[in-house]
Amino acid sequence: MDDKQEITEWFHDYSDDILNFLIYYTGRVDVEDLVQEVYIRAFRRIHTFNRLSRPKTWLFTIARNIAIDEMRKEKKEKDKQQKFAHYQVHHEIKSPEDIYRLTETNKEIYQTIQTLKQSYRDVLILKGIKEMSSKETAEILNWSENKVRVTYNRGLKALENRIGGLSDES
Repeated sequence: MDDKQEITEWFHDYSDDILNFLIYYTGRVDVEDLVQEVYIRAFRRIHTFNRLSRPKTWLFTIARNIAIDEMRKEKKEKDKQQKFAHYQVHHEIKSPEDIYRLTETNKEIYQTIQTLKQSYRDVLILKGIKEMSSKETAEILNWSENKVRVTYNRGLKALENRIGGLSDES
């Protein structure tokens, strides 16, 4: 039996169980996309499946990991919305014009970041905008955490100088 047939058979055997598990685990009923993702990941990683294990437990492990990823993604989005609401309250954004100006300011910052040298751009985007830790940023860039911190601080200074028009560093 080839991989595609095996995954298809597993889908027929376990998809309802996976669906119910994901409903309970996430507390949502619209989990069909997550079920589909379980089988896509299983198909992509079938070469890692230990044939001595039961397919159902392997699929549930994948489903659990996908559910955790999804919940993290939702939490991150919720946190962003709360930060924006907090920003609105503390910076007295009351009108659509205020929101437009905020968006324009963000656009200017992004455009200015693009004019900085690559190392500054990388670290400012990952650590500053994407809010990754120094450790995560270091892993992604294959740097030391110290280099991330130093480059981040230098990048912030370069950004401040650019925004203030004080520097033409590239």
